[in-house]
Amino acid sequence: MQRRDFIALAAAGIAAPWARAQTGWPAQQIRWVVPYPAGGGTDVLARAISEAMRPLLNQQPIVVDNRPGAATNIGAELVARAKPDGYTVMSADNAVLAFNEHLFSKLPFSPEKDFSYIGAFGRFPLALVVHPDFPAKTFKDFLAWARANPGKLNYASPGNGSPHHLAMELFKTRTGSFITHIPYRGAAPAMQDVMGGQVPCMFLDLPAGLPVIQSGKVRALAIGSARRVAQLPDLPTLAELGVKDSEVYAFQGLLGPAGLPADVVTQLNGAINQALRDPGVVKRMQDYGMEAQPGTPRQFLDMARAESRRWGQVIKAAGVKLD
Repeated sequence: MQRRDFIALAAAGIAAPWARAQTGWPAQQIRWVVPYPAGGGTDVLARAISEAMRPLLNQQPIVVDNRPGAATNIGAELVARAKPDGYTVMSADNAVLAFNEHLFSKLPFSPEKDFSYIGAFGRFPLALVVHPDFPAKTFKDFLAWARANPGKLNYASPGNGSPHHLAMELFKTRTGSFITHIPYRGAAPAMQDVMGGQVPCMFLDLPAGLPVIQSGKVRALAIGSARRVAQLPDLPTLAELGVKDSEVYAFQGLLGPAGLPADVVTQLNGAINQALRDPGVVKRMQDYGMEAQPGTPRQFLDMARAESRRWGQVIKAAGVKLD
């Protein structure tokens, strides 16, 4: 092929698959870091998506490596310092991408500069739930009760700086209510105490929340999404209920260390977008109430930085710090 012909084909996008194939990547297994313990929603989703991606990446094994701790900073630092060869990637969520740079006075990495943004997976909204015996049966009554009893209403969360915690802090700002935070060590014990009535309410993510909402173990009052979700069609959004600018999502995507070769990023991004159409992945995401977000690396980066700016304001206003 003449050089001028190759350039013309590349400009038209025709030569791209041929050019990528010449790199020989991947030629060995890929390590996929999950900064949470095994068995949680992030871990399960990573395993489902990585399995669907494997046939698209030369059938190379993709091995999930759980590295929990320090509010996801342990796993994130490991990936930020990894060799940028495409063989170490990670599942990243709100903590790595938007929260921690505002929650910690010092981080061992920069979310903007020390990672290659590969692609988003999707996002799932959080729902405001209460114990079934809580006296307020509707959102309107809940808000009236909270405003009439400042400081007397407690809410649970999986821990300081979690999406659930910050969702309620945003809610408090938007509604002028005073609700006291009770942090737990994980989502499961927080949810158990709300179901048991020890703490009356919390924002609950749909992967964990759908089964207990549908079974009546907690009562959902509102959903923090832009639109109602198919799994709970009768549950109104916060915006419908008059709480503006109150969307609260947990979102996830794939990162690698800064400096990943452009062709590797392109292959991984294409594999993610195709995996999001895999029937098994689609079902898993539907079960979790998760909205798929296929797109480009640039769209993922822009979304993450916008979320960081948004939540940085909430964190500063609430005075939340983790060190």
